Amino acid sequence: MEREFMEFDVVIVGAGPSGLAAACRIKQQAAEAGQEVSVCVVEKGSEVGAHILSGAVFEPRALNELFPDWKELGAPLNVPVTRDDIYMLTGEDKSVKLPGMLVPKTMHNEGNYIISLGNLCRWMAEQAENLGVEVYPGFAAQEALIDENGVVRGILTGDLGVDREGNPKEGFYTPGMELRAKYTLFAEGCRGHIGKQLIKRYDLNSEADAQHYGIGIKEIWDIDPVKHEEGLVVHTAGWPLEVTGNENTGGSFLYHTENNQVLVGLIVDLSYANPHLSPFDEFQRLKHHPVVKQYLEGGKRVSYGARAICKGGLNSLPKMVFPGGALIGCDLGTLNFAKIKGNHTAMKSGMLAADAIVEALKAGGEGGDELTAYPEKFKSSWLYEELFGSRNFGPAIHKFGALMGGAFNFVDQNIFGGKIPMTLRDKTPDYACMKKASEAPKINYPKPDGVLSFDKLSSVFISNTNHEEDQPVHLTLKDPSIPIGTNLPLYDEPAQRYCPAGVYEVVTQDDGEKRFQINAQNCVHCKTCDIKDPSQNINWVAPEGTGGPNYPNM
Repeated sequence: MEREFMEFDVVIVGAGPSGLAAACRIKQQAAEAGQEVSVCVVEKGSEVGAHILSGAVFEPRALNELFPDWKELGAPLNVPVTRDDIYMLTGEDKSVKLPGMLVPKTMHNEGNYIISLGNLCRWMAEQAENLGVEVYPGFAAQEALIDENGVVRGILTGDLGVDREGNPKEGFYTPGMELRAKYTLFAEGCRGHIGKQLIKRYDLNSEADAQHYGIGIKEIWDIDPVKHEEGLVVHTAGWPLEVTGNENTGGSFLYHTENNQVLVGLIVDLSYANPHLSPFDEFQRLKHHPVVKQYLEGGKRVSYGARAICKGGLNSLPKMVFPGGALIGCDLGTLNFAKIKGNHTAMKSGMLAADAIVEALKAGGEGGDELTAYPEKFKSSWLYEELFGSRNFGPAIHKFGALMGGAFNFVDQNIFGGKIPMTLRDKTPDYACMKKASEAPKINYPKPDGVLSFDKLSSVFISNTNHEEDQPVHLTLKDPSIPIGTNLPLYDEPAQRYCPAGVYEVVTQDDGEKRFQINAQNCVHCKTCDIKDPSQNINWVAPEGTGGPNYPNM
């Protein structure tokens, strides 16, 4: 069908830290060179920041480069880190506090800030618009525009007003628009659905290790001012994950931000083996541990959300470029897991791609080529140096566990500065790590008390998640028979548990038959299902624009 189109020099998919940093950098560099470069950013959330979720302790290194005067411009970095407390939780009521001298250097946060990444992205979007960038929230990029020569020429936004069967709804239907570009940057975040397609089409990961992921679940609490210590950063490892028959790891965070609030969450490595494990329920019981409970008791939970994170690091980076475009940020996988930080690295990757684009346009380029200057700039940047220095962190934890892996990382980071003369590899995809249900111990999670711990549906409610119900289901099954025919008998259908929003259910019908039910309305866009399904049968695609969570300050 004929569609309306708009043309730009650069189209960026995703208004997160990498996409917005790229947009700002392009306009800054173009202005310095006296160039006119048109830039458009599309964002599937109802507003910039609506789908942004991060811890977040923020390292301002990339922001210092992008906006040296960010303080004068009012960037929302208001809470400098004052202290790091790190605990090994050895049981449900036991812990050991680690002395600073035994903590890897990467886990120290002097000079960093506790922030809301959503609010930082809102501020960055304002700076981008001030520079002349066109920012369009509420428009989901549905697919890449690829010409007959295999060149990416922009993106197609999703149709609006389509019913569940894919038919236009009378009076509501608006066809998607082509946004054409000389260069297109994909900044969709972790496991971007177009990025995944591009990696496969152009075989971008042929020389990379398997990408690895975690799921991060986060809440914001208002707490008793007497218990609040603005700037305090608390991290934990160990319990509850290590005592559930799970052969992998994770860790929690609790950050004291402004206004007597704390940001509390749990990251669970998605390489876990036990199909009975529920990351959501592990997080709920974590909050009853005395190290965490001491701050939350008497407080009130005010927000909830979840998202997957890319944590494979340097070893898992795919090729960055393809004809007409590039991957940046978490679509590429630039998070530094040794620091548990990916926002400054995402920003830097976007800035490096931006520099390559401006150079290509300045040289008279018409687009469609591979931005070879981008990976070259990456190789000579502090971003590469940082990711190289942390390349062993995740594989060490996966191979040796939290204790011995932590000891290896202490030696690597504190003694060798990340340059130990060996590189550990972790080539098994996360979904392939799952044991059969019959081989793994069942886990009996305590019922939530409604005070510190809660159920999934009440949690989704405070994420402000909403989707137009009469639209095509955005969680598609490659083979509808697999959940009941394969995953249920082999793995007790783990989608019931790894989803932190109650999207997937196995329902027993009146005739006793089992049915797999998808409650797509609940989806918080974490994409864990797309990653962890042991049969790789679930495909997450973007729903209508504005659908999903509406996080105020996550």
